[in-house]
Amino acid sequence: MRYAWISGLTALLAAGAVLAAEVRPPGKAQQVCAACHGTDGNSATDQFPRIAGQREAYLVGALRAYRDGRRIDPVMKPQVEGLSDEDMGKLAAYYAAQAGLTVKQPTWGNCW
Repeated sequence: MRYAWISGLTALLAAGAVLAAEVRPPGKAQQVCAACHGTDGNSATDQFPRIAGQREAYLVGALRAYRDGRRIDPVMKPQVEGLSDEDMGKLAAYYAAQAGLTVKQPTWGNCW
């Protein structure tokens, strides 16, 4: 019983290490993104969208669409041309894990 508990804990820690490794900034590609979108994906200007906290699947889809020409943007196309699907996945995981904008939920308070 004791060994099962230790094995379970070891597996949990290993999974945590893998997840932590996936959300690290993916190097040079992230530096290119950071130039416009900010280091953590929270752009300092309204000129560039904030990508922090966006869904990972959305970010991967958007990057692939820019690369494949299904989404047209003369600034983004050259930025993503050299990215592999793995690079895009790492970038998306990193930016999805960042704290993004928080939207205030409506409070219904005294409407009844």
